[in-house]
Amino acid sequence: MQAIESGQLKQGDRLPTHRNLAYDLGLSVQTVGRAYDELIRRGVISGEVGRGTFVRATGNETRTPYLPRNPDGPMIDLSLLKPVLEPMHAEVMKQALRDLADNLPTTIYASFRPATALGKYRENAIKWLRYCGIELQSQGLMITNGSSPSMALAVLTAANGGDLIAAETLTHHTLKPLAGYLGYRLRGVPSDDHGMIPEALERLSLRETVRAVYLMPAGLGPQARIMPEERRRALVEVARQRDIIIIENDAWGPMQAKRPAPIANIAPERTFYFTGLTKCVMPGLRLGFLVMPEGLEAATANRHLVVNWMATPMLAEIAARWIEDGTAEKLTRFQAEAFAKRNRLAEIILAGVPFRSSPNGMHIWLPMPPGWGEDDFVSHARQQGVAVAPGEAFAIADDHTEPAVRVCLGGQSIETLESGLRVISRLVRSRFEPALLTN
Repeated sequence: MQAIESGQLKQGDRLPTHRNLAYDLGLSVQTVGRAYDELIRRGVISGEVGRGTFVRATGNETRTPYLPRNPDGPMIDLSLLKPVLEPMHAEVMKQALRDLADNLPTTIYASFRPATALGKYRENAIKWLRYCGIELQSQGLMITNGSSPSMALAVLTAANGGDLIAAETLTHHTLKPLAGYLGYRLRGVPSDDHGMIPEALERLSLRETVRAVYLMPAGLGPQARIMPEERRRALVEVARQRDIIIIENDAWGPMQAKRPAPIANIAPERTFYFTGLTKCVMPGLRLGFLVMPEGLEAATANRHLVVNWMATPMLAEIAARWIEDGTAEKLTRFQAEAFAKRNRLAEIILAGVPFRSSPNGMHIWLPMPPGWGEDDFVSHARQQGVAVAPGEAFAIADDHTEPAVRVCLGGQSIETLESGLRVISRLVRSRFEPALLTN
């Protein structure tokens, strides 16, 4: 695994046979076989009958910020962004399904055409976007199967193969592999406490033609920064001067309190904006809304037909009903309040430890103190039953030099979260110099 991640072994390289590797390492053939089976299950290598075993994934693809599978033993999983779930969520969904069974629209099960199946949900989508702070002007709107498909569609439409996309040096963990699969070039742009630095984006665009810039201004990014309005407008000014398309990821929607208006309101003519209901309403409600610049509706729709055809009508129907009767807003308020409480808990347990967070954010960003490397910290945390995400999984460049981990605050009961945070606190403080502690 280390040889693949470091690039020593490349995609397509043939691996030794079980027997030869066992002999070289002084292990049993059964032990090597189990290791190969696990790597095959993860999709890292592949076995071909009569030919041998080959590297399937590149080094970038082997690093994920979350646990690749459920662990064999008990584990507090703080590696993956998950909403907070209570019994009421199951009851709300059960009631929605009962209501759906009693009043099932024909379009849910009988329509193949996106316009026929989803056209009636446009007004509900506009209502939800308004709740997110988006006032549609002349832009197009598309309903998707969630934020991930929306992101892929935005990137596919904004750029062509070989084009350059800019993003913060630490960004969404799927952007780098997505760019690699589609043949785009990706460059990291330096940031400060307010997010991407406009002058740095401008300098990059003067050296190379930047086709699109990917931003997460509402605290979603690994470092949990909420970009102030002045910075948003400065980036828009650079984008307009250099003719750069903006891709704005707002997957958490209206969970963050008192945030500035989305960039899509400032520059509707060049911004792809997307949000979804998975994080802020319910994980199983995989539905997203993609807003696109005027004139790019047809291109985006054509790519959607190729990739997904259309969003799932049944989920669109449930979402529409919940948006209409206020259930979606109620569940979002619940998430915002739950994460505000969990952020306060993190502040108490990690008091004196420097970390970054946002008021209603789903995670914190914890820079490693002297004496801790990312991999060591992640490994020690897992040995003590806690999974966190290594910062390297979010880095665009391979020379990631600021070790940190992302600690997610959802997906567990608050009691379990408290136990996990206490493990993390003990680990951090075990190598902390007291003189370095700051607020």
